[in-house]
Amino acid sequence: MFLENTLNFNKQTGWIEVVCGSMFSGKTEELIRRIRRAQFANLGVIIFKPKADTRDKKNKVVSHDNSIIECLTVKKANDIYEKVQNCRVVGIDEAQFFDDEIIEVCNSLANQGIRVIVAGLDMDYKGVPFQNMANLMATAEYVTKVHAICPETGGLAQYSYRKTKSKKRILLGKADEYMPLSRSAYFEKSNKKGKKISVKGAKKVSGKKTKD
Repeated sequence: MFLENTLNFNKQTGWIEVVCGSMFSGKTEELIRRIRRAQFANLGVIIFKPKADTRDKKNKVVSHDNSIIECLTVKKANDIYEKVQNCRVVGIDEAQFFDDEIIEVCNSLANQGIRVIVAGLDMDYKGVPFQNMANLMATAEYVTKVHAICPETGGLAQYSYRKTKSKKRILLGKADEYMPLSRSAYFEKSNKKGKKISVKGAKKVSGKKTKD
């Protein structure tokens, strides 16, 4: 379990924490848990989510286990600057839906002494990383990858398998549109569906033993 930085707030700059993973992995639950601990510590806290996320009420962050916390909805990442006042902790949910400015915004806030907690999908339904999330993970002090449970294998799931035929990269949905799968289950289902999955530049291992 992640524990907060115990160094004195007044002796250092802020930092960035990224919570990432597939659908149904508990990203938002972990974001809410950390935010509530900050609220309990009487730190100034504010949470944001992108306007593109229309699945729940406008000013609520809602997790799949129905944990709810108040938030502000903004259209663009730069809009966050206008809303942050007297805050020591900023939470951002569904960060993958923001434009690339979210990277500069998070780093700018951290450089001003603010603890920034970001939650979002690390990959789309094709298994391709969201670039803004990848860049945030690279610049963050702390990265936590959470996993769902694969219903096919019972193992850890890191892929968000789309059950519908839509080819849009961004498709808001819940359990009726997505299913978390392990690597083996994801590649098996994707290939059976006729969507050949391969890694660019990868070479197949023959499995033959080489002579000494």
